[in-house]
Amino acid sequence: MRYGWTTGACATAATKAAYTALCTGVFPDPVEIVLPKGHAPSFPLADRRLTETEAMAAIVKDAGDDPDVTHGAVIRSTVSFGPRGSGVVFRAGVGVGTVTKPGLPLDVGEPAINPVPRRLMREVVGGADVVVEISVDGGEELARRTWNPRLGIVGGLSILGTTGIVVPYSCSAWIDSIRRGIDVARAVGHRHVAGCTGSTSERAVAELYHLPEDALLDMGDFAGAVLKYLRRHPVPRLTVAGGFAKLSKLADGHLDLHSGRSQVDLASLAQWARAAGGDAALAERIAGANTALEALRLAMEAGVPLGDQVAEGARRTAVGVLGDAPVVVDVVVIDREGRVVGRAPGSRGGCR
Repeated sequence: MRYGWTTGACATAATKAAYTALCTGVFPDPVEIVLPKGHAPSFPLADRRLTETEAMAAIVKDAGDDPDVTHGAVIRSTVSFGPRGSGVVFRAGVGVGTVTKPGLPLDVGEPAINPVPRRLMREVVGGADVVVEISVDGGEELARRTWNPRLGIVGGLSILGTTGIVVPYSCSAWIDSIRRGIDVARAVGHRHVAGCTGSTSERAVAELYHLPEDALLDMGDFAGAVLKYLRRHPVPRLTVAGGFAKLSKLADGHLDLHSGRSQVDLASLAQWARAAGGDAALAERIAGANTALEALRLAMEAGVPLGDQVAEGARRTAVGVLGDAPVVVDVVVIDREGRVVGRAPGSRGGCR
């Protein structure tokens, strides 16, 4: 699998090229930068412009083989000299967001250019007194496909990256977004958040609890990321919500719910059906079902609350991961139509 480069790495390379041209009149192409772990990639320029007062260089982001929403985005850096003693001043250009909520590693009102990319850009301009404006072509539209609106980052994308490298299918950006979502929820004072496996479960939770958007965490398959981060940064109440199949995997102890990394155990579903009052014949039919949803249908037709058993198992797993963190956990299980088919009431972390 081919590695790629973060938006922060691309912005740094564009900044180095623009600053070099501003000082010398010549754009380095390709332009090489050194990343935090010693990698030294080179980036070809996609566009350039030089005037008497500023220089602009652009780089097309290559995310490698990672399914990154910003793959192919054009990231531009426009550099101009600032007042003596001003240091490096960062500005959000078109397509780069601005922070509007507390809880992120940037102050409210700041351009959404994260700390490590800022440090890298300061290094490539040698601490000169310059204004660095980062923009992303079409960034505002791309940002609608990210967590940014929910995190209170308005107007465009964030310039991200801690290593500068995108590892294929690491989903590190998604996990980082989960963490930032929890940070924002805590900072604005929310005492109840919900980790949801998708938009259907999110809608179900919103109807049940009337939670604001920034209290809803799009955890996808990464239940473990939510639970482990809340263990260190607790919120008083957590609702875990998701489809029957995914939460049956959580009930079975899996923290990564992706179909490529964990599977529904029909034997476990059969055991839980017996625990819920089902007979041996039902358990046998469930063990031989083609899908988890077929198992749920069989249980519901028999009047056996299998969904509640799955919810309770998922709650036990969640509480186990949270350890002694002061978080009350409840679980909501839904079917494909968003109907609630199982619930487990709240229990505090540290209780078994």
